[in-house]
Amino acid sequence: MKKLLRISLVLITLLLSPFIFAENLRPGDIIKIKFPGEENFNKSFQLDLNGQINLPEIGSVDLKGKSIHRAKFIIVRRLKEVYKDLSRFSLQLQERRLSITVLGYVKRPGSVNLAANANVQMAINKAGGLAQGAQLNKLQIRRDKKIILFDFKQYLDTGNTSALPQLKPMDIIFVPASPLIGNVQVDFDARTLLASGDAGAAKDSVTVFGEVHRPGTFSYKGEANIVDMIMRSGGVTRYAGIEQIRVIHQGKPFPFNMREYLDTGDKKLMPKIHRGDVIFVPQATDQVQSGSRTAYVIGEVFKPGALEMKPGTNFLDLLATAGGPTRFAETRQIRILHASGRVSNFDLQRHMDGKTNGSIPKIKPGDAILVPEKTDMNEKSWLKISPDRAVRIIGAVNRPGRYEWASEMTLLDLIAHAGGPVAAADTSHLQVLHASSGFQVKNEVFDLKKFLEKGGDIRTVPVIKAGDTVVIPELPKDPNDNRSQWVRQSSDRSIYIMGAVGAPGRYAFNSELNFLDILSAAQGPTQQADLSNIRITHRASANGKKTVSSINLHLYFQNGNDSLLPIVKNEDVIFIPDRNRAWLEKPKESMVRVLGAVARPGRYSFASHMTVLDLLAEAGGPHDTALQDSIMIVRQPQIGSEKTQAIKFDLVAFARHADFSKLPIINAGDTLYVPSREQSRWYRFINTLRDSISVLSFARLVGL
Repeated sequence: MKKLLRISLVLITLLLSPFIFAENLRPGDIIKIKFPGEENFNKSFQLDLNGQINLPEIGSVDLKGKSIHRAKFIIVRRLKEVYKDLSRFSLQLQERRLSITVLGYVKRPGSVNLAANANVQMAINKAGGLAQGAQLNKLQIRRDKKIILFDFKQYLDTGNTSALPQLKPMDIIFVPASPLIGNVQVDFDARTLLASGDAGAAKDSVTVFGEVHRPGTFSYKGEANIVDMIMRSGGVTRYAGIEQIRVIHQGKPFPFNMREYLDTGDKKLMPKIHRGDVIFVPQATDQVQSGSRTAYVIGEVFKPGALEMKPGTNFLDLLATAGGPTRFAETRQIRILHASGRVSNFDLQRHMDGKTNGSIPKIKPGDAILVPEKTDMNEKSWLKISPDRAVRIIGAVNRPGRYEWASEMTLLDLIAHAGGPVAAADTSHLQVLHASSGFQVKNEVFDLKKFLEKGGDIRTVPVIKAGDTVVIPELPKDPNDNRSQWVRQSSDRSIYIMGAVGAPGRYAFNSELNFLDILSAAQGPTQQADLSNIRITHRASANGKKTVSSINLHLYFQNGNDSLLPIVKNEDVIFIPDRNRAWLEKPKESMVRVLGAVARPGRYSFASHMTVLDLLAEAGGPHDTALQDSIMIVRQPQIGSEKTQAIKFDLVAFARHADFSKLPIINAGDTLYVPSREQSRWYRFINTLRDSISVLSFARLVGL
């Protein structure tokens, strides 16, 4: 019976719910669910912007536009899939809320959740308030593809809430930007923005520009006149031509002489101002001054212009009246453009230094004084200095380029002005290309390095004049790292080293370097270098012949005699041979031969201090089978004789008495022969006897 009564109450509630809860649910509304025994349901749920709630066990449920009765029915139907007893499940509307989106010029644009009775101001405050630059009189509410415009400024001025439209859920409030700001977002303050005008659309405003302090677009207010509009723009500047003011109305100009109005006060002179007009205040134009006693000062002076000459006025008077040269003036190249067409130059700096006779140019009416601009050394344009006033410095300096030339400057001044040579500069071969008449150029070479280190006669420094070119070459790179750099150095400034050295190649050379300097630059001789047979091919002499000299560097290392070192110059070739080079490259007159029973028979370079023992040791010594008591030395025929001499040397006997005086002398071209035991007579006899016995034994065996 109780169960039947409970079902009846539920049915009655469901039948009466459409009349009790007639208002449908909206996004933002908060509903309260009671489901005894299920703690996850016993709380409040808010509909999101899509009108949905997210419930445990069943997930998202769409309730937008549904009545409370219908919403409960939908939820219960979904829950029946999970729960059996839903008799105590209840649903009620807890609170009405407004879900609004605020966009545009607000500090925190986005969705806001408001009370049901909230207005536009509350929504804007919830979005952080208005941002600077917002246009208050044209706010929008976008609702169901409709746009509702309203004047928020009027509400702020009057407090009249009827000026604000009623908000509904899902409305979009849009705050536009003021037309006073540009299309780039920048920080600004209102006072600075209004300094350029306070109007929005041009058709409802008046534009004032030109020689006024605050040009801009200003709102049209009633019966404004032209003076009022100029005052709103801050008034005219000191450069304004108030006699030539123009008012543009509907595309037609109307002149206004403000000076005449101020002199007469006649209001009839003022043109009428309308909405959308443009007022232009031009700059005053000076009349061209000329006359029979007028001279002109132009260029880099503080007050250039036309000046009236009085009797006795001279060049310095005119220059001082024009304010004098500025700090950018090139006072060395002042020009006087005479009325007759003649042009003369005047060096004011030289005159101030007292290097002239005190005379200054004479100026007559109609003449013009031109003070040119000083040329910036960093200025890349060569047009500012004509070729007849410039010198060029190129190559290994810190700031190569074209420089203006003065007669008192020297080559050293020019190099210093260019920042000096770089670390890799070859200052010992500085070149000066002198410009001459016609197409010929004279090349002068100067050893700046020697002059700077040792001094000398200053008159030996090349004299530079305008049009010349100074070239400071660069030393070549390391030939091991940059072999392509050798083409940057001419052969007459180079020396060559080849053969058994660490870094053979082509090296820069000057008069201060010697043979050992070049050998050290080439990383010294290798372990296989034959230092006793170094050759130097010297450059051709005046008669066109080349000479070749040799050096035994071993002797230099033994006694340190500098006279043994050859004198080398530019274009010489140093060759250090390899001790193990092919024997065909070595002439027989400089060699000795070791043959026979030795460890390393072959040809060896000869030196005057060598003995038989040295040769045997160089050849690795005799073999165990060598006949050391029968060593032979075969000597070439002496001059005038055809007989070959043979000398016997007993090494075994020498080892007993060690008498060095009995060592035979070795000459270049000799042959040292060490026979073996197989070549002795007794050895051959024993071998013959052994062979004979073997034959007899064999014959006996076969029965012969």
